[in-house]
Amino acid sequence: MTTNLVRAIARDVLPGQTFPLGATVSHHGVNFCIYAKGATGVELLLFAEPNAPQPDQVIVLDPKHNRTAHYWHVFVPGLQAGQVYGYRVDGPYDPRRGLRFNRNKVLLDPYAKAVVGWEHYSREAAISPHDNSPQALRSVVVDPSTYDWEGDEHPQIPYSRTVIYELHVGSFTKHPSSGVAPQKRGTFAGVIEKIPYLKELGVTAVELMPIQQFDEEDARPGLKNYWGYSTMAFFAPHRPYSSRRDPQGPVDEFRDLVKALHREGIEVILDVVFNHTAEGDHTGPTLSFKGLSNQDYYILDENPALYRNYSGCGNTLRMGAIAGNLVLDCLRYWVSEMHVDGFRFDLASALSRDVSGEPLEHPPILWMINSDPVLAGTKVIAEAWDAAGLYQVGQFAGDRFAEWNGPYRDDVRRFVKGDPGVVSRLSYRLLGSPDIYRDPNREANHSINFVTCHDGFTLNDLVSYNTKHNEANGEHNCDGTNANWSWNCGVEGPTDNPVIEALRLRQIKNFYTILFVSQGTPMILMGDEVRRTQLGNNNAYCQDNEISWFDWRLVERHGALLRFVQRLIAFSQAHEIFRQERILTVTRDSYDEPHVIWHGTRLHHPDWNDYSHTLAMTLCHPQQGEYFHVLFNAFWQPLSFELPPLPHGHCWSRIIDTALPAPQDFCEVAIAPLIDSPTYCVESRSVVVLMWSQQTVLRK
Repeated sequence: MTTNLVRAIARDVLPGQTFPLGATVSHHGVNFCIYAKGATGVELLLFAEPNAPQPDQVIVLDPKHNRTAHYWHVFVPGLQAGQVYGYRVDGPYDPRRGLRFNRNKVLLDPYAKAVVGWEHYSREAAISPHDNSPQALRSVVVDPSTYDWEGDEHPQIPYSRTVIYELHVGSFTKHPSSGVAPQKRGTFAGVIEKIPYLKELGVTAVELMPIQQFDEEDARPGLKNYWGYSTMAFFAPHRPYSSRRDPQGPVDEFRDLVKALHREGIEVILDVVFNHTAEGDHTGPTLSFKGLSNQDYYILDENPALYRNYSGCGNTLRMGAIAGNLVLDCLRYWVSEMHVDGFRFDLASALSRDVSGEPLEHPPILWMINSDPVLAGTKVIAEAWDAAGLYQVGQFAGDRFAEWNGPYRDDVRRFVKGDPGVVSRLSYRLLGSPDIYRDPNREANHSINFVTCHDGFTLNDLVSYNTKHNEANGEHNCDGTNANWSWNCGVEGPTDNPVIEALRLRQIKNFYTILFVSQGTPMILMGDEVRRTQLGNNNAYCQDNEISWFDWRLVERHGALLRFVQRLIAFSQAHEIFRQERILTVTRDSYDEPHVIWHGTRLHHPDWNDYSHTLAMTLCHPQQGEYFHVLFNAFWQPLSFELPPLPHGHCWSRIIDTALPAPQDFCEVAIAPLIDSPTYCVESRSVVVLMWSQQTVLRK
């Protein structure tokens, strides 16, 4: 690029505006604006095509005309959507002062709506001291206003009627057995083809693991950051998840997915990672934030050359004004322009730390999310802990945040496994955890109940492995949690033993049944309904292979379990007692409001001692005429449970008995067997659900 050409371009541009940040399209051109406090010079790079090794135009911004406060801006007439661009930023490189300006690096716009350049991208080039222009990622100018939403509206399903399905876009259709065309496997378009499966399963929301642009190279050599918890551009959909090759393709293909899901009444929740970025620690690359305003975007150590690491991933975003505004702007964009319905905040407790890393009682960013009018109709779900020991389940900021209930996962696992001392804890989990969520005005369904999620064993592996098997990750099996509360039922890993296989299937049905008779919002993991396995790997973040992929042959192989889960979801959705928004009253006597009565093997005598493995509960909704009696036996022998007496001529109907083979394990209400006995023998390690309504009369 010659000096004369640069000057010629500079005469054609206008000063531009400080708002909005990013690249904004108008009828006459594009306005560019970035925040770069402390920068001494900024160049806007315009590339003729996504993979051009060098820009064909460089616009040097004049500090006098193109800078306002710490914002650098310029308006370029004649540019349109699809333009590929980047930045070079000059300034002092002095890590001891927290300054990391480096004009050798081509930087992404933090507000970029799309990212290109993957064919030649190199994370190592972004770490090296040399010019990385040929290997750098670039931003794309996007005009969101051109998409036809065809009247799309948010389903706005209340938590009380929500069933969440945690889904990885790449894994869902990447396996050859998916039946999706090769060019669409592992993409948003691939997921669209599988919406009928989701609809038939009965879920009402998909929680997509990270789809904001992330760095796949942020992993050990030879592996890939596959889960996506390594964001580099928070406004941009992950380009490899698009089957389209045009620069704006991922944006529109993602919106096609949202629109298609909404047509079927399914909400879209994004797993967002605002606690850290892909730039890592002091040894990591300079991709965007480090080279723009390192001190404003990250929490620095007492030695400013280092980063505070509350995320476990090398750095932590600094929730001051600049990063806080980016988070709010980003959330608003995904709701208003991309039509998503909610967010799950990864390691959300990291967002509650102040600019020096100390926890705040009233963190501003969380209260702003809590009260923002654009976000008012969305679901906001917190993973209420971080990687540095801050644990806030039951105490998270704001009155709108739902929370992943980690104690629910652990206590249900321990009960089904047969551990001692957990029966009383299980009773709290079944009620929506009132021992954790003590605010009497809090909606019970703000407890997100789950037994498995992406992080840890799949449900099949939870009953098939005693220990993790993460050797494929290349970390000598030292990564991933050791607190799995799993039991292999007698053999580690796959087995042909029919007795063990039958027990494993029963345990899986036990987990599902407990989940869907609990008060709170249930969440299930992709593929658990057909026994997807990761071969004992409980931290498959780097496995882009059959360890992670959904094998669609399992749909037929484990069709009986799939049927059980489908019927169970439909059953819980059909009855008001499982959709309560308030904690149920606990009583021994008759009560007009929805309530629960606790029992043991004997009526009204729950066994709370540490050696107990049994519990029974009667769920009553008198106003709806709904009465259920649920029997839990985690003991290794069959036990006889007393049943509550019913009016003369009536009896209990057996809906679920997890010890029975399909299809007897789940019976529809109209044909459910009647129990004409004062007791019911519950087999070892099984769960039974009985139902009575005033219309159920003993059939002689």
